[in-house]
Amino acid sequence: MANNSGSNSSLQGHKYAASEQQENQKPQQSEEEIFYLASRAAYLTVFKSSLDNITNKDQLRLVLQQTGRNPSNRVLNKYWTPRTKQLNFDDFCAILKKEKPATKNELLKAFRNIDTYNKGYILHNDLYQVLTTKGEKMSHEEVNSVFRLAEVNSNGKLDYNKIGRLVIGQNGILSTPAVSCIIRKIKAIGGIILTASHNPGGPNGDFGIKFNTSNGGPAPEAITDKIFQLSKTIEEYAICPDLKVDLTTIGKQQFDLENKFKPFTVEIVDSVEAYANMLRNIFDFSALKELLSGQNRLKIRIDAMHGVVGPYVKKILCEELGAPANSAVNCIPLEDFGGHHPDPNLTYASELVDTMKTGEHDFGAAFDGDGDRNMILGKNGFFVNPSDSVAVIAANIFSIPYFQHTGVRGFARSMPISGALDRVAKATKIALYETPTGWKFFGNLMDANKLSLCGEESFGTGSDHIREKDGLWAVLAWLSIIATRKQSVEEILKDHWQKYGRNFFTRYDYEEVDSEGANKMMKDLETLMFDRAFIGQQLSVGDKVYTVEKADNFEYSDPVDGSISRNQGLRLIFADGSRVIFRLSGTGSAGATIRLYIDSYEKDLQKIYEDPQVNASYTMSIQKGNPLVLCL
Repeated sequence: MANNSGSNSSLQGHKYAASEQQENQKPQQSEEEIFYLASRAAYLTVFKSSLDNITNKDQLRLVLQQTGRNPSNRVLNKYWTPRTKQLNFDDFCAILKKEKPATKNELLKAFRNIDTYNKGYILHNDLYQVLTTKGEKMSHEEVNSVFRLAEVNSNGKLDYNKIGRLVIGQNGILSTPAVSCIIRKIKAIGGIILTASHNPGGPNGDFGIKFNTSNGGPAPEAITDKIFQLSKTIEEYAICPDLKVDLTTIGKQQFDLENKFKPFTVEIVDSVEAYANMLRNIFDFSALKELLSGQNRLKIRIDAMHGVVGPYVKKILCEELGAPANSAVNCIPLEDFGGHHPDPNLTYASELVDTMKTGEHDFGAAFDGDGDRNMILGKNGFFVNPSDSVAVIAANIFSIPYFQHTGVRGFARSMPISGALDRVAKATKIALYETPTGWKFFGNLMDANKLSLCGEESFGTGSDHIREKDGLWAVLAWLSIIATRKQSVEEILKDHWQKYGRNFFTRYDYEEVDSEGANKMMKDLETLMFDRAFIGQQLSVGDKVYTVEKADNFEYSDPVDGSISRNQGLRLIFADGSRVIFRLSGTGSAGATIRLYIDSYEKDLQKIYEDPQVNASYTMSIQKGNPLVLCL
């Protein structure tokens, strides 16, 4: 039965046959590989490397807890005897295979056996007596560690009904960065995001389901592959059409479901406030408020593109930091994004570009549909490409108080983005990681404390404050730099180029092309590029000579878990660091997308201010007369 506030609605037998799923083309990881990767991830939350040893019983307890176990003293004493000096990672894996964690249902059943009057909670005094006197006895400290779980303990009682609940943003709206923030804040086991991302939405648009794990980041392939395999075994599923949840009211709602442990709790939260509170602990809001609302305020123009980020922009930039209300436009989230394509680039955010070109505003930014991507513009429409954006933030990272406290562990970029960040990393002697496209690769490095700041070519920028790219975070990072340096966006960029040189970067997207033809083109390109005679050729463009140094299909070996990602994009690399890259990618539902990236490095101060499209065309012209052009 399902009921809310006294109503009585039955769980009807609405069952639907699962649709057939297409076969996964990738080789599937075995159960042993999945177990190993999960065990390694847990181990690395306690130790810096899987080569580190467990040297005392407390470390063994802690690392077992990271896998969902709550070992008693008896269990610990079984594996840590007076003769034990250390245990290695293999020993840890062997213990995990022997000591299975209690399931949620087993825990709830045990709690209900103690709660003989079915009150839904257990007084700490009663639970303490049971746990320390019956069965496999727990120590005082072990019991107290249970009581310290703030989410399920208050006022001297364990509210076991809080073990297992659904948290939803008010009005059903959560930005992707806010989802990551809340998962980490409440220590949820994961989150599900329903999103079109940066693609067109609405009845005839795109729609995707995204799963984030307990670290707040996108699920790794080991998990998504397992989900896919399990999905192929589903024969039917049931829904409860009469379960009515009020998404407009903040607070908890409880429902009784037939054949389920009860009650089923749904909590509606103010995701905007939770996210804003996180940003208050990262940035200097006093300095930003002076910048946006002081006597000589910076005039900004922010376009939310009718995506989910609108309420966050209004709350943080306008209400809290004092920017005029008309500084933010298109802030009402619409299911179809107002009929527009919510991709923050020069093409789809042309309304913002045109407004900035009037010279009335000093700083402009646009976001995509779920709020994780961003585009930065300066006065008169001065465009900051994603490669330069993350490089400038890296070069000025201590303008952000968060990094003054945490320090900087490392930088990372996706392979297709330009090498601008590499030059900052080299100058500052900070580690630089080059990863495949996909934020989950950054998350792995962050969880291992190897990474602080990262960026990708698709207008994604972020840091280790969450495990997703974060559009509004990037905007506040830029505003912090402007407040510190007291320069315009254009002045900051030009100073940066004078110091580090400039990577002229451009990207061409060929969307909704025939998938079969696109795959054939990539195979033909690979054959031509891998011809040994091609390496070492010197190709002249004007007064500049490009020497072909390397041609490959990018492969990434993860320094954290050792996993290998192959076939990530064809790269033509020149001796000065300039590159041409071809990738098949895209999240759209119609056809394939071919992406062509051109990254041309220039350190001549007389040339660093050239138009990027003109400079890129020099590199493109290398292909004239070369067989590669025949494949385009």
